[in-house]
Amino acid sequence: MSTFTTRTLDITTGSAETVADLTSDCAAFLRDVDARDGLLNLFVPHATAGIAILETGAGSDDDLLAALHDLLPADNRWRHRHGTPGHGRDHVLPAFVPPHATLPVIDGRMALGTWQSVCLVDTNRDNPDRTVRLSFLG
Repeated sequence: MSTFTTRTLDITTGSAETVADLTSDCAAFLRDVDARDGLLNLFVPHATAGIAILETGAGSDDDLLAALHDLLPADNRWRHRHGTPGHGRDHVLPAFVPPHATLPVIDGRMALGTWQSVCLVDTNRDNPDRTVRLSFLG
């Protein structure tokens, strides 16, 4: 018999582009729901943020933001023009960094690689308050 449990995290990203590591929050959620084997899904119900699985702390998080800045410059080329200059790029971000990820959970732990972390990617400086929905199916 499968169970489904969900909860939300409220994350404040501040006024700078951010890669926020959610790995410990995800692990705490799995402990709280007494997860065994199943799937953990993360979903960001925002049009300007995404979820990425990547190494953090060794520069990869900053490299990701730099690559996004190169790929999606914060200038006035964008048709979507409300907010700070270049904000239209933030609305294109989820096409490159999707607003969701699903991870296998084995014996209550995310089956991540040695250097992988679960991260919220937010380039939108106009909205510092984010919600991330965690859902476990097991």
